[in-house]
Amino acid sequence: MQIEKNLQEIIIRAIKELYQANVDASQITLQKTKKEFKGHYTLVTFPLLKISRKKPEETAQEIGSWLAANAAIISGFNVIKGFLNLEIATDAWLRLLEKIDTQSGFGFTPVTDDAPLYMVEYSSPNTNKPLHLGHVRNNLLGHSLCEVLAANGKRVVKTNIVNDRGIHICKSMLAWQKWGNGETPESSGKKGDHLIGDYYVLFDKKYKEELASLQDKGISKEDAEGQSQLMAEAREMLRKWEAGDQETVSLWKRMNEWVYAGFDETYRRMGVSFDKIYYESETYLAGKEEVLRGLKEGLFYRKEDGSVWADLTPDGLDHKLLLRADGTSVYMTQDIGTAKLRFDDYPIDTMIYVVGNEQNYHFQVLSILLDRLGFEFGKGLVHFSYGMVELPEGKMKSREGTVVDADDLMSEMVETARETSRELGKLDGISTEEADEIAEMVGMGALKYFILKVDPKKNMTFNPKESIDFNGNTGPFIQYTHARIQSVLRKAADQGITLPEKLNNTLPLSEKEEGLIQLLAEFEEVVKQAGTEYNVSLIGNYVYDLAKEFNQFYHDFSILREENSALRDFRLLLAKNIALTIKKGMKLFGIEVPERM
Repeated sequence: MQIEKNLQEIIIRAIKELYQANVDASQITLQKTKKEFKGHYTLVTFPLLKISRKKPEETAQEIGSWLAANAAIISGFNVIKGFLNLEIATDAWLRLLEKIDTQSGFGFTPVTDDAPLYMVEYSSPNTNKPLHLGHVRNNLLGHSLCEVLAANGKRVVKTNIVNDRGIHICKSMLAWQKWGNGETPESSGKKGDHLIGDYYVLFDKKYKEELASLQDKGISKEDAEGQSQLMAEAREMLRKWEAGDQETVSLWKRMNEWVYAGFDETYRRMGVSFDKIYYESETYLAGKEEVLRGLKEGLFYRKEDGSVWADLTPDGLDHKLLLRADGTSVYMTQDIGTAKLRFDDYPIDTMIYVVGNEQNYHFQVLSILLDRLGFEFGKGLVHFSYGMVELPEGKMKSREGTVVDADDLMSEMVETARETSRELGKLDGISTEEADEIAEMVGMGALKYFILKVDPKKNMTFNPKESIDFNGNTGPFIQYTHARIQSVLRKAADQGITLPEKLNNTLPLSEKEEGLIQLLAEFEEVVKQAGTEYNVSLIGNYVYDLAKEFNQFYHDFSILREENSALRDFRLLLAKNIALTIKKGMKLFGIEVPERM
């Protein structure tokens, strides 16, 4: 922020004059002054004591006195132990607000053609089930990370890897083949991904029944699993698919098309998209080629049963399977091939995988294997590891059909938003079409914000009822704040009030107003920090703080009823820029903010 940079430069001058020492900005520790003390910025003097050779309080007092006498930007100071609290002159805050107002892209860095290229992988669904709550967190994190990176001036390629092959896919195919009776999305009235998911659950049900039947005959669970006819048929189907059996491949294509149509519908409503989609069925062969090359070059080894492994004990890990005894691939094989193809397709500077923390080991191994295979990008892969999301009732299991479906969840959120908005009178006097738009905006905003405001690394519990609350740290509260500001601005326009380009620099601003400008200006640094740390939750926390502080200001101060027209116009300009910043911040979460509510 400009005021902070100016402060650093002035403090560096003060130290040179007071102590005949040269320091740089990295040695100047400035913090936002705590609310219980008077001031805007606090200089921590402890790192400077070796230079001053004086006590912390004395050092702070000397620097503060010099600044008060020599820097017009400083209007006052106080010393608390070794901390120098600095008060910034009102005129500096007014000039800063004017500057922010002239920059429509304030807080964002424009993307140039030579900017670093980031590829971000997220979603990564399986074609044997619909997207669920876990996918919702993944998709929202991935999409928001892409938005934040772009806001930091990075070129971004949004990518998806669809797990469209493997034993789990064959389970759904086999169940449909055995018990589907030709059912289709059209004949059932179900979305294609839901239909296929039902057959995945059905396979598991039939498989458990088979195991129970075998165990009733005195066979152990382990032996029963080995004798399962259903599982043997599923494995045979996978073998046929990899061998290119026409009938198996034809069924696979047909059922996958149903799933993709369902996925697209879910993605559209969720507001996420991709620049490039890779399919495991197209990348696993490239992975097999690399594994076989590694085997030939002595990087990997083959066991007696024909399976191929990597010895990772030199890296402090164990042995990793790369190809099964029957020659079929595992996830690691696919990821090796996908990585190679991606770096062939794009001049990627940084590759980021948005995948849950249960896969931390997987990506640690992937990085080692790619490096071992000679790919320069191997060690530079970034695993954006995030925690699991649960409901108040507990964990979800796909095979048992106990997952929270993403489509059902979104519909429930929108309906809850509609009911809550109606109860609070926020839909009074508007058309049905407008009410539908607001319900969709608020419901989806509540879902996205509740998930994205949490530090990605943490596990979280998603509570639909809490997320819709119009008070507290929620999406609807922030959306309502934006709508409230827009209402004030409309009323001002109706009264013929135009916002000034230049503010009166003698305005008597309150601490609250100066604090709001300071908070507004921090948006730039928060966006930068969120991009550097890959932590999108910083955006949510900031926007909530901004909305909360504005609402407190709105409660304590008049805007349109302010008799001092210059002060009124300042407050309108401040409100306008707060609304714009809220809109920008929420856009980084993929959340729309209403003009009316």
